[in-house]
Amino acid sequence: MLLPVILSGGAGTRLWPVSRRAFPKPFMRLPDGQNLLEKTYLRALALNDAAAVLTVTSQDHYFLSKEVALAHMDAGRTHFLLEPVGRNTAPAMLLAALYAAERFGRDTVLLALPADHLIADLDAFKRAVHQAHALAERKYLVTFGITPTHAETGYGYIAQGQAIEGLGHLIERFVEKPDLKTAQEYVASGGYLWNSGMFCLRADALLETAQEVAPELLDECERCFLASGPMDNAAALMQLDRAALSGVRDISFDYAIMEHAKRRAVVRAGFDWNDIGSWKSISELGTPDSCGNTVSGAAVLIDSQNCYVQSQGRVIAAVGVSDLVIVDSGDAVLVTHRDKSQGVKAVVEQLRANKHESVNVHMTVQRPWGSYTVLEDAADCKVKRLVVKPGQVLSLQMHHRRSEHWTVVSGRAKVTVGEREMMLEVNQSVEIPVNTKHRLENPGSEPIAIIEVQCGEYFGEDDIIRFEDRYGRI
Repeated sequence: MLLPVILSGGAGTRLWPVSRRAFPKPFMRLPDGQNLLEKTYLRALALNDAAAVLTVTSQDHYFLSKEVALAHMDAGRTHFLLEPVGRNTAPAMLLAALYAAERFGRDTVLLALPADHLIADLDAFKRAVHQAHALAERKYLVTFGITPTHAETGYGYIAQGQAIEGLGHLIERFVEKPDLKTAQEYVASGGYLWNSGMFCLRADALLETAQEVAPELLDECERCFLASGPMDNAAALMQLDRAALSGVRDISFDYAIMEHAKRRAVVRAGFDWNDIGSWKSISELGTPDSCGNTVSGAAVLIDSQNCYVQSQGRVIAAVGVSDLVIVDSGDAVLVTHRDKSQGVKAVVEQLRANKHESVNVHMTVQRPWGSYTVLEDAADCKVKRLVVKPGQVLSLQMHHRRSEHWTVVSGRAKVTVGEREMMLEVNQSVEIPVNTKHRLENPGSEPIAIIEVQCGEYFGEDDIIRFEDRYGRI
């Protein structure tokens, strides 16, 4: 059995301000309207022998991921391994192998696909997977190498060794991100490939290799897996134990396993590949105008060349500039030289050090029941617009440090306040005092919108005491 394993983690800090901890890179919409996670699911489903898909992701992103998955496949094919904390790709892969071994059998072939890659040529992708599958059946740990198109210093490289029956090559060694001179030598030699971060391997081969080269890490993952069980076969979901996963070493799959494995191979990919690692990568996806400018959203460019401009509402005007990336996400603006876009990570680190919320959330925050948008955030009040999907319901909850006032602006809402239950129409409102249980529900077939005004001394999301919640957040 071939089991695509979608690795959907990380914050995508180089794509701030659009990518943030609560809404990371895999959920970013591309110019064609699809997000990267959706494209990864479609790529996995293009493999006709994939009977199921396992997604390894943060428990905070489960509902967003599930919504994307169910748009393209039935619930019986979707499996989730949920991480309460991120521990890098080695633990994610080992835990996926343990899940697959127990659920589908130890000879299951895992195809690990990061959720932030862009591949257009699906036919060439399927041919490469077929080759990798054949090598994986022989218990090789297989990765995919990308033929370099230029001397890139931002990628790791793979040195090819002896050919394996026309299917691929042995891996001679892995090379960390080189300097420019070394990268130029690698490209000129023709014997080096970019390391794509995609893998194909049997579950038992991975677990046996881990026992040889990283026994302590494997032991930590096995203890985490046992602490998280028993497996819920009906739900096709496992939520990993927070305490046990926190004790697992944070390390990448390349460092922990591939660099030390004895039986490893690389398939030279014949498909196009983009890891969407920076705003420069994003800027190269669109079709530029005659001045080399690419625009997404409302913008006016005068006497400007080779710029990428993206706006999510406000008009951006640029005059007499060149080679810039300008991104306005509504609550934050990024301006960087195209060739310096990798430096956005330093911006995020500075904002994180300053404990700025723009690192974590947008003005609009997605929730399992819908979303909310912060319209005003002042010292004495907070105003939100809540949109609740049809048939969805917020948790039965209480706040100790704030009261709330709800006004219906569209749709018909079912509201519980204390012992009272009522239906509110457009323009009707209700007051929710401090320390009062309350709930909001949409019983209809269309989304409803509510304006929520909070008053009190504190408006943080941690001032929520949940008593009932259909989404498992108690």
